[in-house]
Amino acid sequence: MNKDAFNNIWKMIGLRYKSHPWHGINIGDKAPHQVTSFIEVIPSDTVKYEVDKTTGYLKIDRPQKFSNIVPALYGFVPQTICRDKVAEYCMEKTGREGIIGDDDPLDICVLTEREVTHGNIIVHAIPIGGFRMIDNGEADDKIIAVLKSDEVYGQWTDVKDLPITILNRLQHYFLTYKQLPGEKPKCEITDVYGREEALEVIRRSQEDYDKAYGNLEEALSLTMLEAFQFAQRQQDILKNL
Repeated sequence: MNKDAFNNIWKMIGLRYKSHPWHGINIGDKAPHQVTSFIEVIPSDTVKYEVDKTTGYLKIDRPQKFSNIVPALYGFVPQTICRDKVAEYCMEKTGREGIIGDDDPLDICVLTEREVTHGNIIVHAIPIGGFRMIDNGEADDKIIAVLKSDEVYGQWTDVKDLPITILNRLQHYFLTYKQLPGEKPKCEITDVYGREEALEVIRRSQEDYDKAYGNLEEALSLTMLEAFQFAQRQQDILKNL
């Protein structure tokens, strides 16, 4: 089936059905330098929302811990997953062994000077760095990005350009957002890395996704084509009875 036929099928599906945020939203032709991001949580949210992997709808994961408020738009990069390639990169950079991917899409924080009033939205973001975070032995990188065309944050092209106060806020949130008083820290940020490493993490998460899920659109398109052809054959058989 040619590309135009694929596009026509998915255009018709889009008129009737909502795409799954993880699998049905394209990461973008300019990835990893510019990525489509799905935002689940904004700074004013007092609960942490998370996309349900099965249905694609937002669900409440948990209330935010105490005064912890995410200091940026927070979500994930569609059509990515943190598995072997991402884990290998984490071990390579930290010198540790036994790290595995967290089996979730790649997380992203998107900085903007504009007030965004709700999540469950798509934004286009420019990666500028990230945190190499390990959560209970799992690679759980957090990409730091700026909103495309943002008038203030858009001038920053690498994490080293950010004011230290912004980095401190982001680090504090991720180091404490799962921790209760008296508990040992569950998360560790081993490195704050720049743009080039962020792009590499995104590339690897795309490779992990391709290995895990392949080309879903092509597979589903062929399945629908086969179903259509089967229905046509059944109609022909009935006509000839």
